[in-house]
Amino acid sequence: MTTIECKSVTKVIKKNTVIDHISLSMHSGKIYGLQGINGSGKTMLMRLISGLIYPTEGEVFINGKCLGKEITFPESLGLLLENPAFLDNYTGLQNLCQLASIKQLVTKEHIRSVIQEVGLDPDDPKKYKKYSLGMKQRIGIAAAYMELPDIVIMDEPTNALDTTGIELVKNILQEQKKRDALVIISCHDLSILRSMSDEIFLLCAGHVQDHIEAPFEKEVSA
Repeated sequence: MTTIECKSVTKVIKKNTVIDHISLSMHSGKIYGLQGINGSGKTMLMRLISGLIYPTEGEVFINGKCLGKEITFPESLGLLLENPAFLDNYTGLQNLCQLASIKQLVTKEHIRSVIQEVGLDPDDPKKYKKYSLGMKQRIGIAAAYMELPDIVIMDEPTNALDTTGIELVKNILQEQKKRDALVIISCHDLSILRSMSDEIFLLCAGHVQDHIEAPFEKEVSA
């Protein structure tokens, strides 16, 4: 089982407390939603869990190992944050093959199938710089889960997607849950987040204001 535990985690940036004594636990086989207005701390918490930044106070444990002390990053992580970086003059397939060459965990055929799963054509000769916002989002989602990581973190995965794309994301997340991944997502649309998540952490000003488990019998308000 994969576990994440935040123990009284605080992050201060330029004297501004952006995460304020957050304590929470997560485990594999569930989808966790982060809800809150812009600036509430959703993306910062994702960065802390991902090992991209470390807490000013408190500790983040991945499978019992402390980030920044015992491990640098989670050992098996797929990540989609805002404005994912890809090579402008590469196609989607070329970009994902380039990423996959680092760990060499998946085959080119697997990558092709993942591109199809997100609704793109792996044989499309179009370069990334010519992609629409929706296409860029889809290839970013593909990159986050193509290596079947234990932890999948997606910040606003439904951004720039139409209704069909949103349903596609829901299906992808459910497949990650079925294979026992630990999934964390954020979404500005509360109804969409509720339809995707098993639990929701409501963030406000760097705090966890509320924690609600499915079925959601009461409204969550930001």
